[in-house]
Amino acid sequence: MNYSATPQPADRDAAQRVATAAGGAPTALAPEKRASHAKAIAAITLGNGLEFFDFTIYSFFATIIGKLFFPVEGQLVQLMLAVGTFGVGFIMRPVGGVILGGYADRAGRKAAMSLTLWLMTLGSAIIAFAPGYATIGVAAPLLIIVARLIQGFALGGEVGASTALLLEYASDRTRGFYGSWQFVSQGANTVVGSLLGVALASTLSPAALESWGWRVPFVIGMAMGPIGIYIRRHLDETLPGVEDGAAQAASTPLAKPAEQPASLPVRKLFRDHARSITTGTLTTIGGTAANYIVLFYLSTYAIKILHLPMASALWAAWTGAVVTVICSPLAGALSDRLGRKPVMAVSRVLLILAVYPAFMAINAVPTVPVLLAVVAALAVLVAFTAVPNIVMLPELFPRAIRATGMSIVYCLGVSIFGGFAQFFATWLIQISGSNLAPAWYLIGCSVVSLLPLPLMRETAGKPID
Repeated sequence: MNYSATPQPADRDAAQRVATAAGGAPTALAPEKRASHAKAIAAITLGNGLEFFDFTIYSFFATIIGKLFFPVEGQLVQLMLAVGTFGVGFIMRPVGGVILGGYADRAGRKAAMSLTLWLMTLGSAIIAFAPGYATIGVAAPLLIIVARLIQGFALGGEVGASTALLLEYASDRTRGFYGSWQFVSQGANTVVGSLLGVALASTLSPAALESWGWRVPFVIGMAMGPIGIYIRRHLDETLPGVEDGAAQAASTPLAKPAEQPASLPVRKLFRDHARSITTGTLTTIGGTAANYIVLFYLSTYAIKILHLPMASALWAAWTGAVVTVICSPLAGALSDRLGRKPVMAVSRVLLILAVYPAFMAINAVPTVPVLLAVVAALAVLVAFTAVPNIVMLPELFPRAIRATGMSIVYCLGVSIFGGFAQFFATWLIQISGSNLAPAWYLIGCSVVSLLPLPLMRETAGKPID
């Protein structure tokens, strides 16, 4: 059974436009069709959430991983190496975006998303069973680095393919809402990961947690990969010429996937859409820096800088993730109504004004209630900053190169300013001696991300194909 009922998403939009042109209101979807699209959203985002669970759980256990795999003097340097290895995974994201995004634009979204899940499972397995430095020496951190590179490569293709598929299921008036579920899935995986981290930190002794407890989430993520692959098998493909029959392929200007050279999407992208690549990458900097500092780094910051217990600090990640899950669909729907650019601009200006006082507050009163209140407030702004951004990126490119374009632009912005956000924040603390330094980093990234907005076209409510 397929998750999306006929007609296909493109046919559904066409039917709505015909109804509107005839003088009537757009035809509403039947209840069973709405239900099938809800199942499709669940299938797409569940697999995406599993991949982000595998990728981000590393951040929650960075302090333990740093101790076991990077035995250098000084806790802050140890942490820098651990979170730096977290960032190493992002180096491969643009490579994965080019290769796997191009694959999604040739072989289809489903094929690419299945491949990314297998790769993510492999990376989790390596981390789950890697011996520590005390057992195999320098080979231990090298194994962690290899695993992170594999995971980064996989996510580089996953985000573009899954976000493109979400938007291609939607109508012109609902793309923001549909695309917001990409960010909901990322928040949901953080909820699950942080709860698991809290449970392990609360129930296991420090010795047991360092010995084997920290490996449990990676084993779970590894085991869940095949489940996500099975669930996604029942999705309908939205790329013309793939699984839809020869008749549809012959009626579209796109060549069949088998006839497209592997480099065609990439060549066409950089030849015809250089401006979209540049502006899209710059605007992504603000959203990704906010995401990784607020939702991931603040829990590590609470442990190492504020000296809060690990179980208590992980509640900060849980709080931020829950707020993100709640606010993301609202942010997507608001961007459908008001436009992507206004929602992004207002939320980023508010974030610039709020982040420095927020860091001052948690340093002045380093308690769990204050930390959770600050994280919750910032997470609201993160959702309204990041959701319109991630929706707007695939809207900048035509269907034939959408997954590739989305992957490359998103990964270029995320790789340095998101993946290494925790490293930069920790490094700034060390060289400046100020615990407020992470706020400077987030403010700088947010200001840069506002600069290209006037040069970008508004995409909300307008046809993209």
